[in-house]
Amino acid sequence: MVKKYKVTVNGQSYDVGVEEVGASASYAAPSAPAAAAAPAPVAAAPVPAATPAAPIGANTVKAPMPGTVLSIKVAAGQAVKRGDVLLILEAMKMENEIAAPADGTVAAIRVQAGSTVNTGDPMVDLA
Repeated sequence: MVKKYKVTVNGQSYDVGVEEVGASASYAAPSAPAAAAAPAPVAAAPVPAATPAAPIGANTVKAPMPGTVLSIKVAAGQAVKRGDVLLILEAMKMENEIAAPADGTVAAIRVQAGSTVNTGDPMVDLA
């Protein structure tokens, strides 16, 4: 059974048909490609310019989500234990504690309070 829907993507409307498939049925490609169903463009995450190289053996703590760095709780050269709070990241109006994934020493802090980060941006290097 095919159900008809109207879908709007980026202001462009598309008429689509969705077929319900039973548990024993397998996926079959449509016989004619849908000309109107173009994939939405995906923007690549920006790469920070002039990011210093991490020391050999360093463990880089990366941003788990986009947000704003509210405060930094450690200093370069400081020893930390697994679970110690490194910094506070505000995302979606919530304050998130970013903790050390392992024991180590803070080798470098790559962000500053007030800076904005994207998912995967390096924030703190641990050695």
